[in-house]
Amino acid sequence: MSRPLRYLLLFTDVAFLVYWSVAGLHEAKLLSLPPEWLYPQADDPRVKAWNWSFLPLDLAFSATGLAAVSAIRRGKPWRHLAIISLVLTMVAGGMAVSYWTLIGEIDWSWYGANLFLLIWPVFFLPGLLREPAHD
Repeated sequence: MSRPLRYLLLFTDVAFLVYWSVAGLHEAKLLSLPPEWLYPQADDPRVKAWNWSFLPLDLAFSATGLAAVSAIRRGKPWRHLAIISLVLTMVAGGMAVSYWTLIGEIDWSWYGANLFLLIWPVFFLPGLLREPAHD
């Protein structure tokens, strides 16, 4: 596993675990976030449900990405885990970019973050898919 891939997996996956922890604390009213830190229309129940619908997908890409990094450190097969993580990361980013585009809400703090999720895996997937799976 290349160093850039390892760092991007760790950065993205840990950031999402932090995001969902903070979102959960905010939702439970144990933490109050300034409105400008929230995504557009964060108080709308439908938008809130849309955001929370990403939790399983985000946890899946975080878990598989962190498992890939852990596997490489232990000398175990990791490529399949990394591929799954990258595909799920792109799916999450693409779904969010599509949503914000369709409703015409392009707040670059949220839109840009999701473009990042959609784009960065593209630089690693072709190589992972092309190389023989001899981890």
